[in-house]
Amino acid sequence: MIGADLKAGLQQGDPRRSTAPPARLAERFGKRRAALGLALGLAFVSVTASAFYRQVIETQFLQDEGAKRFLRDREIPARRGIIMDRNGEPLAISTSVATIWADPQLLIARADAFADLARALEEPEDALAARIAQYADKGRRYMYLQRRVEPHRARAVEDVIETYRLAGVGMDTEYRRFYPGGEILAQVIGFTGIDDQGQEGIELIRNDQLAAKPGKRRVIQDGHRRIVEEVEQLRAPVHGKDVVLSIDQRLQFMAYRELKRAVDEYQAIGGSAVLLDVRTGEILALVNQPSFNPNQPRRESAEARRNRALTDVLEPGSTVKPFVIAAALERGIVKPHTKIDTAPGVLRVGGNRVRDYRDLGQLDTTSILTKSSNVGVVKIARQMEPAALWQLYRRLGFGSATEVGFPGERSGYLPHDSGWSSFEHATLAFGYGLNVTTLQLAQAYATIATDGLKRPLTLFRRDRPPPGERVFTPATARSVREMLETVVSSDGTARRAAIPGYRVAGKTGTAKKATPSGYVDGKYQSVFVGMVPVTDPRFVMVAMIDEPSGEDYYGGFVAAPIFANVMPAALRLYNVAPDDPKHPLILTSAPEAKR
Repeated sequence: MIGADLKAGLQQGDPRRSTAPPARLAERFGKRRAALGLALGLAFVSVTASAFYRQVIETQFLQDEGAKRFLRDREIPARRGIIMDRNGEPLAISTSVATIWADPQLLIARADAFADLARALEEPEDALAARIAQYADKGRRYMYLQRRVEPHRARAVEDVIETYRLAGVGMDTEYRRFYPGGEILAQVIGFTGIDDQGQEGIELIRNDQLAAKPGKRRVIQDGHRRIVEEVEQLRAPVHGKDVVLSIDQRLQFMAYRELKRAVDEYQAIGGSAVLLDVRTGEILALVNQPSFNPNQPRRESAEARRNRALTDVLEPGSTVKPFVIAAALERGIVKPHTKIDTAPGVLRVGGNRVRDYRDLGQLDTTSILTKSSNVGVVKIARQMEPAALWQLYRRLGFGSATEVGFPGERSGYLPHDSGWSSFEHATLAFGYGLNVTTLQLAQAYATIATDGLKRPLTLFRRDRPPPGERVFTPATARSVREMLETVVSSDGTARRAAIPGYRVAGKTGTAKKATPSGYVDGKYQSVFVGMVPVTDPRFVMVAMIDEPSGEDYYGGFVAAPIFANVMPAALRLYNVAPDDPKHPLILTSAPEAKR
């Protein structure tokens, strides 16, 4: 084609025609074609080499870079174990809730949506904007806007995301702990933190068992960080194991109601109560006042979170007198009807005096418990060596923590007999000079209820009774129970603890409250400990009211009714047959015996 054009140009006399010979022109055009072919060949080789390098040599690198832009590892939530009462009723459960997160680098550019987003999150707009800006300035690509939000709040945030087409805001599923019993079981169950780890109570004791292990999955997400597809599961979630307590939620509620009523009625600063199944050592109810709601954010005081039945100590007062009598019976020092002269109601010990609330005159051993005579019990205790009394208290569990393993449990205080003075020997016989917890006192009385066997206590359900340690002979324990039955008679200090149809044994105690500066007038801790039925005890209950106000502060007046109002329900629920069907209701119109 080119040669024809050249020939035509020569024939027409084209002034631009080349003067070069045709052979040279053909050679020149050939070189150009070769150069062009070479250039195209090099380009092809370069593209092929580049493609080979990327497809073969750089494959892993490019895949990793791509994955960084659309592949993410996401957590698979796992459920924390359920805490249940002995009958399978849930006391702590985990419910699925939404956690709202954001990419601050994307969200910072959408200030127009901050007002509605803050309104949906129910927080101030300026605080939300400041948080987003703080994370964005640090170059962060992930932040929590709110964790474990209520469903209505999650729906409101979803509406804002859809309205503004917000990029970089999303939701994940987490679990939030919920406590159906609220304040009734708060100090027993405890609570978890924001990371679903136990902080107090059973939640802390059994955290290793209850804790869940989240799984992990790999997902594909779009530019808005929304999940498009799940690629694979990297690790399966492991749900927490369930825990069954010894607590009976029905009795827990009744005990809490009655304790709260007493604390409010007598304007006390607090109180605690413990109900035991003496056959197994299981704690059926353990309540405290004041309490708190574990479902609410942590704003309550540390005082409200204390499990007072295990962390607070008291001087047990007259409630230890039955143990002194039991020790004397064991040694043959006295019998139930041995006469003791308590007149004139005052006994000099060393340079001090031991007093009764009035001159009780001639009493027998049983009447010393019935009338709660300090003078009488001191006269009996002084016939025993101090070491005998110390060893008795030690074997009952005073001075050492119980085996429930509750965090913060106190061991109480029991001074060694080697340092006792004669007056301390006397005061320790009627409950001054040592400290015990409400739970320790309940365990000690359970020893009398179980014919002298001390069994370890537990907050977890047991299928069979554990072996016990013998403290008293069965005969001694039965004798003391019968003596304590007179305390709940019309002649005793605890007539308000009587339950129609059942024989009830118990003991009152009213001790002045000790402070670092000594005993304070007008401040008392009022206690009643009871067991039922006397013929074959099934339950022991301790009720303690801390600093009741007014003139009626005695244990038989403020604490004994708690026992009388709770125990009938326990007897019905556990089908405990009456052991004295003809036993009448004791009227409380007569003047109250004090102690």
